[in-house]
Amino acid sequence: MYRVEFFPEVEDDLKQLDHRVRILVFKQLKKLSQSPQLGDLLGNKAGMDLSGCRKMYVDHKRVRIVYRIIEEVIVVEVIAIAQRDDMRVYCEASQRIEDKA
Repeated sequence: MYRVEFFPEVEDDLKQLDHRVRILVFKQLKKLSQSPQLGDLLGNKAGMDLSGCRKMYVDHKRVRIVYRIIEEVIVVEVIAIAQRDDMRVYCEASQRIEDKA
């Protein structure tokens, strides 16, 4: 079983979702803790390098969870959770990765 950890900004991401969608997100996060390879691989998204990251859909593909697997410590690190509108979730994930580096 993998431990799920969050970038600090993910707390704000969750607050922006309505209660019903948050429940769906947590169900998907539970699945990720057991099988993190379930998500689709990301690469270069509109000029943003998200290599090594994955995405998982929530709420009929309206919301995305962007995460990466850190095998050395058996962790699923959630980078961003948001709607895909205008690639927002990918922009936020890319910026957060750059800020953390």
